[in-house]
Amino acid sequence: MADKVTKIGVLTSGGDSPGMNAAVRAVVRTGLYHNCEMFGILRGYSGMYEDEIIPMDGRSVANIIQRGGTILKTSRCKEFMTAEGRAIAYQNLQKRGINGLVVIGGDGSFKGAQIFSNEYDIPCIGLPGTIDKDIAGTDFTIGFDTAVNTAVEAIDKIRDTADAHDRLFIVEVMGRDAGYIALHSGIATGAENILIPESKTNIDDLVHTLTEKSKRKKLVNLIVVAEGDEYGGAEKVSQVIKEQMPTADVRVCILGHIQRGGAPTCLDRLIASRMGYSAVECLLNGTHNVMVGIVNNHMHYTPLDHAVKEKQTIDPEWLKIVKILAR
Repeated sequence: MADKVTKIGVLTSGGDSPGMNAAVRAVVRTGLYHNCEMFGILRGYSGMYEDEIIPMDGRSVANIIQRGGTILKTSRCKEFMTAEGRAIAYQNLQKRGINGLVVIGGDGSFKGAQIFSNEYDIPCIGLPGTIDKDIAGTDFTIGFDTAVNTAVEAIDKIRDTADAHDRLFIVEVMGRDAGYIALHSGIATGAENILIPESKTNIDDLVHTLTEKSKRKKLVNLIVVAEGDEYGGAEKVSQVIKEQMPTADVRVCILGHIQRGGAPTCLDRLIASRMGYSAVECLLNGTHNVMVGIVNNHMHYTPLDHAVKEKQTIDPEWLKIVKILAR
């Protein structure tokens, strides 16, 4: 590893998440405070491979803390997955003297950073930027709180029309491999059932519950489904329910990429700022190849390979809460 990090590159990789801009701003301004030269790498690892690297100063990150998306853009790069591609990326960093990296993204981005650092002795710091909250070593990921609040706002509005028509609404939220958005938004909106990838769904129990509630004249029902649920999302769940409850008035609403956009919440801006600041501090004090997280409101540092290998697990008590509160 370099004895002293003096030139730092920052990139955003994988799926975008609200708060990435706040993290970029914190990284750049903290680096400038410590007299480091700062560089923005456009479109993630693609920009590193294709030599789209720009110098950044304080003005580069002005007026972005409130913006969703990422000013650095993001993409996935097949070339970086090869040793030849990473060699080209390293040459592009080397000719600018960049000797430290901050990677804002999810576990796929961290895998790339870990491999790259091992091959070329460049210290890397990961910041968990993903709406799914599916990375171990942090209580929250950048963008999760905004995505959940977006889902809650949408589901609240859906409940209004469900109540007006006595309908069953099945709402699909993002979460291909993790059910945290479904779990949090479902509890917060009073959903009768929440279907997530981490828990096996008993569709017969689900239909039985809905039938019992119909007998009790509970005509407004909401089911929140993570897109990665074992049945394949809201449309498939709807088909199964309609087959077993042919008289039910069922509607499906897929929230989709609306959950990725929008201004980040206060919480996402705060954690992104704290993490971005800490990332630079880590590079300068010799704490390398870690993911910066926040656990119990304190900064927490997880080796990148652990952050990649481990996943957050959902406490079964959360699912018990859903059943009790939805009665």
